[in-house]
Amino acid sequence: MTILVTGATGNVGGNVVDQLVKRGADVRALVRDPSKAELPDAVEVVRGDMLDVDSLRSAMSGISTLFLLNGVVADEFTQALITLNVARETGVKRVVYLSVIHSDVYVNVPHFAGKFGVERMIDAMGFEATILRPAYYMDNEITIRDIVREHGVYPMPIGDKGLAMIDVRDIGELAAIELIRRDNSAEPLPTTRMNLVGPETLTGAEVAAIWSDVLGRTIVFPGNDTAGFERNMRQAMPSWMAYDMRQMADRFQTEGMIPEPGDVTRLTDILGRPLRTYRDHVAQIAA
Repeated sequence: MTILVTGATGNVGGNVVDQLVKRGADVRALVRDPSKAELPDAVEVVRGDMLDVDSLRSAMSGISTLFLLNGVVADEFTQALITLNVARETGVKRVVYLSVIHSDVYVNVPHFAGKFGVERMIDAMGFEATILRPAYYMDNEITIRDIVREHGVYPMPIGDKGLAMIDVRDIGELAAIELIRRDNSAEPLPTTRMNLVGPETLTGAEVAAIWSDVLGRTIVFPGNDTAGFERNMRQAMPSWMAYDMRQMADRFQTEGMIPEPGDVTRLTDILGRPLRTYRDHVAQIAA
């Protein structure tokens, strides 16, 4: 029984692969350039692309379970649907899909709406699936670490409702556990949805206070200027993506990313340990 991991060279996918290998699973990784893939020796690396149907057919030959992860790109929805169609065509029935929390609420945010569309297709196509819905990644903070340290400002407009940020190492481990649970099951398992959240729901002001404690000096949260956030993002990414991020930040203001009752307990029970905290993550990346 072999598990195919897409997005295997990224931060989340790499953690999924590592956790699967640690648990003795047979893993095949779909990558665009095998020569650049720094993956464990036990992993079968195959060249492919989610828009290259022939490479997908080859990669899915003989696999039992699919981990579907695709990045925030302009054709994300098309990539996912092609991959799911090829999976069904080649007889793959078991899928774990990395969606996003509140995909059915952030309906005007392009990459959220796309992921919700993929969820609906998974249901309609009859896969035996787990939909993982992670909240905001703690690891995003690596991209703004230098701004915080050099300017004394936490620049992300994450709002006052609160985000239940999660460490990608926890995402990787939870995904691996779920992939193996499905892969090892002798009987079909019902489709389930699982919010992946951290142990705390933090506002912008609370996050700035944690940075202040860790760094030993005052870090300010200047507020929630999402228009300014979009302008800044356009310096590092295409305009459509910056606009997408701005729409997400706007929904941070109105909805936040709030766990459902029992989410934290459920994840803690699955892991058999506490979820990693934002404070510990900041202490690690700020060192």
